[in-house]
Amino acid sequence: MPPGGEYIYVLDACAVIAFLDKESGADIVAGLIQKAEAGEIYIYMTSIQVLEVYYDRIRIKGLEYADKFLQALYASSIKIVYQISHPNIRMAGRLKTSYSLSLADSIVCAFASSMSAVLITGDHKELEPIEKREDIRFLWFR
Repeated sequence: MPPGGEYIYVLDACAVIAFLDKESGADIVAGLIQKAEAGEIYIYMTSIQVLEVYYDRIRIKGLEYADKFLQALYASSIKIVYQISHPNIRMAGRLKTSYSLSLADSIVCAFASSMSAVLITGDHKELEPIEKREDIRFLWFR
């Protein structure tokens, strides 16, 4: 694992969807992905966020497009984390119950915190209750 800090980012599903759909803030996400491809930073996603994007792509663009998205993601420099550690399970559970977050948001926040990473998200309305926590840093792309 690389050291924590400004070189580690975690992508929320909404950031990837904004990038794919060229929504507001997509240029910020694209710039970070380019930096990861150049080896300047590390970007992670949890499998839960990958699943969120995958089912969104199936719903919006169809199965063939969604499968091509997965192939491209797996070939990219974005690192996918498939297991939720015991400490992250505990933190995610506490975040979910304390702040009424979605399960996916509680997991990505716990993971970003454990990595001392910056969470790239546009879900300001959903995550506003926890943005003042010192253990979770945010980059709001829109």
